[in-house]
Amino acid sequence: MTTETEANRSGLDTGLMLLALAVLAGSIAAFYYLEGQYHPVLRTLGMIAGGALAVVIGLQTAMGKTAFGYIQGSRVEMRRVVWPTRKETIQSTIMILAVVLILAMFLWGLDAILVWAMQIFTGRG
Repeated sequence: MTTETEANRSGLDTGLMLLALAVLAGSIAAFYYLEGQYHPVLRTLGMIAGGALAVVIGLQTAMGKTAFGYIQGSRVEMRRVVWPTRKETIQSTIMILAVVLILAMFLWGLDAILVWAMQIFTGRG
């Protein structure tokens, strides 16, 4: 691509992104402006349609295409994740609870020793 073509594309992307933001802002503004005139379900559907239109417009830009590619890549990676079995999850949970309980007892004992030592040093209690 030439520099002139890239500059034109950049300007077009900026314009499309501004248009998408304007459509989104307009649909939100219309939702609140038409509060007493139309049923809330109809206003909500209009706002969702405006949001969807803003997304479609935004996906036409280079930044939108990059974001869509990132989302697709994330979905592929989510399919590759090996989720733990129920047994593994329960075992891990029990181990975490045991460690938390042991740490809590240790901190309680340390606190009791420090309170006892402070009472001896300060002469109170």
